[in-house]
Order: sequence, then C-alpha cells, then structure tokens
Amino acid sequence: MEREEIIGIVREIIDQLPDHIRENIKNLEFIIEDRPNPEIKRQFHGAMILGLYQGIPLPKRGPGYTFVLPDRISLFYENLKKVVQNDGEWPRVLQDVILHEIGHYYGFNEMEIRKIMDEMKPKTEKEMD
Repeated sequence: MEREEIIGIVREIIDQLPDHIRENIKNLEFIIEDRPNPEIKRQFHGAMILGLYQGIPLPKRGPGYTFVLPDRISLFYENLKKVVQNDGEWPRVLQDVILHEIGHYYGFNEMEIRKIMDEMKPKTEKEMD
C-alpha cells in the first residue's frame, strides 16, 4: 500500500473517533517515516515498533503550554509492511496503532492502553488471543 493511501486511512480513523475524543486532539500531527531512527531503536532496545507518540501528554499540559511545536505520532512504514499480510489488513493494523498512540497522547501508560484495547476487542477476538 502506498503512503498516500495510508494517509487517507489515518484520516478516516481520526474522523470516526467519538466526538469527545476527536475534539480534544489538539496540536498533534501524524507522520509516516520509513523506520525508527537509531536513537528510537536504542530507546526501545531494538524492538520492532509500528508507531510512536512523542510530545507532552494532554494531562501534563498546563497554562504554560503555548507556542510549542506539535506533538507527533509517527507511523513506521517499513515495520508496518512487515506485519501486514495483505492490503485488506492495513485499516485494522493502522487503527490499532493509532488508537494505541492516541492513548499515550491522553496520558495512559502501556499497561492501561493494553487493558483498554483488550476490552474493546469483540469477544471472538479475545478468545483467539
């Protein structure tokens, strides 16, 4: 799948978020990079990561949060291509990654996000895990 198509899917995912979530996403950009840079690879001990939130989580923003560059959610194209088996899987994989990273934007830690994501899965998917 080409990057332009991925950007379109990302837009659809954001547009489909509940209003109270979508409307509170401010000063956040989504970018597609080929792969994590060496510093990010070191930070994650070489693990293959699909996306990364970088910025100041919403709960930590105070009155001094002005005139700052946008937070960013990076999607790592080459890593995503390794886990997506066919073009039909892109929307589901991208949705999982984007929702996960938006969880970090909202201040949730890794364990909290995984719990929420698991609770959102349909029962049949939970049984398969």
